[in-house]
Amino acid sequence: MPAEPTEVVRTEPVQRQISVLLIDDQHLIGKMVGKILGNEPGMAFHYCSDPGKAIETALEVQPTVILLDLVMPRVSGLDVLDDFRKLEETKDIPIIVLSGKEKAGTKAEAFERGANDYIVKLPDVVELVARIRHHSTGYIRLLQLNDAIGALKESQSKLELRTRFIRETFGKFLSDEVVSNLLENPGGVSLGGEERVVTIMMSDLRGFTSMSERQTAEQTVATINNFLGVMTDIILRHHGTIIEFLGDAIFAVFGAPLNHGNDAANAIACCIEMQLAMDRVNVINAADGLPRVAMGIGLNTGRVAVGNIGSEKRIKYGVVGKHVNLAARIESYTVERQILVSDSTLKAAGPVVTVHQRMEVKPKGVKEAITIHDVVGIGGDYNAYLPDKAHEPLFQVPKEIPIRFSVNSGKDSGNRFRDGAISALSMKEAEIRSMVSVPLHSNIKFFLVSWDGTEMPGDLYGKATETIDGGFLLHFTAVPPEIERFLRGVMHFCTECKG
Repeated sequence: MPAEPTEVVRTEPVQRQISVLLIDDQHLIGKMVGKILGNEPGMAFHYCSDPGKAIETALEVQPTVILLDLVMPRVSGLDVLDDFRKLEETKDIPIIVLSGKEKAGTKAEAFERGANDYIVKLPDVVELVARIRHHSTGYIRLLQLNDAIGALKESQSKLELRTRFIRETFGKFLSDEVVSNLLENPGGVSLGGEERVVTIMMSDLRGFTSMSERQTAEQTVATINNFLGVMTDIILRHHGTIIEFLGDAIFAVFGAPLNHGNDAANAIACCIEMQLAMDRVNVINAADGLPRVAMGIGLNTGRVAVGNIGSEKRIKYGVVGKHVNLAARIESYTVERQILVSDSTLKAAGPVVTVHQRMEVKPKGVKEAITIHDVVGIGGDYNAYLPDKAHEPLFQVPKEIPIRFSVNSGKDSGNRFRDGAISALSMKEAEIRSMVSVPLHSNIKFFLVSWDGTEMPGDLYGKATETIDGGFLLHFTAVPPEIERFLRGVMHFCTECKG
């Protein structure tokens, strides 16, 4: 049996849910309406039997609709209606008048004094619920509109308002300089675009996918946020525009929306600072109990379509063209702490760029082989350089470590495993002996096999970086902790033997 109504019978209100306040001196009516509405999903019911406390109760429970009885002792329901309409906090709440009879004069007066609806009590349940939902929905929309207007009024200036809008439209990844330019040109946020030569940057954390499989969701997000937080500041400082965060990857352009005349050089200087800042990212990660991460970056310069892409409801600043895809392909050849750039980017940046080596590659979807360059520094006003690329010495292992590996070079699906062996080792690279010809820059998935032929738990990932006699040089991109401990043990044994 429902509880006997008291002066205020209500459930805990939920923000912006439908909240019904019944004002009626008849407890039986309160009990009946409470039973009807108590089973309605997303609807809270409140009851007040004393019209003298109607305003006080409404201010407390904040109803989205009021059911108001016309005939009550000591006070008329129409007078209560007047009180609601005079008060700023309650003047817009929809009020449905409840009357025992259908009287045209009474109905007309109720509407004149501010009623939103008139019902002869008690109506059909379906009708009552439908009217409550109709009036509440309209009032909730009014409250949401007032909230939005109130938020805008909190802004101190027209510039601040427009800056917020521009930042939301462009994903909050633009520099202050770009925002200022857009604020001076409101038409800049309309749909449309133009052709422009830009330098496209693609960066990605090496081996992050396999690493994330060993982390909780919270650890994965924290690792990404530590990385993106540092990188975003660097990109904006070098006049870059971040188009998208793709998980642990960053897609940015230099030269749009604003052209600075030296965008390719700005992009290279930015990438060098990003690689240098990875030490800071890993200090933050270590303090948070998160793993070390490493990044590869690819740059390409070319003519693309840039502008506002989407619909009138959802606009996004975007870049489209074959040079975007090529930048992504170039990035896929990188190993950790590496910056690879196309011929076009190197030419656009000028002679101040220092290159460690160049290589010929044939990316997927490109008809002819292209030359890419391993950039290690930029002089002139930038004066930014990566540390010398010195290989860690490889130690010959006392007994070759058997492995099984699969190759993913674009043509090979990576589902066929081949036999090989580690003959020399550092913590970053390994010499792999194998009768199988492995294309350079291929991504390799492999696992270790103990000398008795059993597989060790944990997959490793790497990239073939150099062809050697009887095999290839592998650069590790992802090593699970248990395998890392094993490799460190082997390295320690090798160094002890050498000593």
